[in-house]
Amino acid sequence: MLFGGKRKRRIERLLIVEDEPLVAFDTEHFLRDAGFEIVATVDSVAAALRVIDAEDQEIDLVLADVSLSDGSGIDVAKAAHARGFPILFVTGNCPGEARALAAGCLSKPYPQRDLLAAIDAIEAVEDGRKPKRLPGSFSLFKKAA
Repeated sequence: MLFGGKRKRRIERLLIVEDEPLVAFDTEHFLRDAGFEIVATVDSVAAALRVIDAEDQEIDLVLADVSLSDGSGIDVAKAAHARGFPILFVTGNCPGEARALAAGCLSKPYPQRDLLAAIDAIEAVEDGRKPKRLPGSFSLFKKAA
């Protein structure tokens, strides 16, 4: 079939760092159904750091809440940034340090389509394209080329 294929995504493998069980469950299943591979869904800074620091780990995007049960998502972002993994903060309160560490920040609560649009916008910037649509609850920190 000539026109039936989907375009290859740059962002495929996601790490979800969320300590609210229902939000983590919904996000994981929604993104898996949307065609993403979930590397892991973890609920703490310590667990996130173990995944990020794994030698053979390939992560295309880290989605992290800022307020976690054992610390701050800022620590997750610093570790991800050091490994070259882009991060999207998904939080009720975007921290001031976010701009230096993350690709963007999506404010909770948000509709699932806004999460997809935020990922698409980050992917567009990574590909050197201008994002098509930015949700109102999303701040993109990287500039489009």
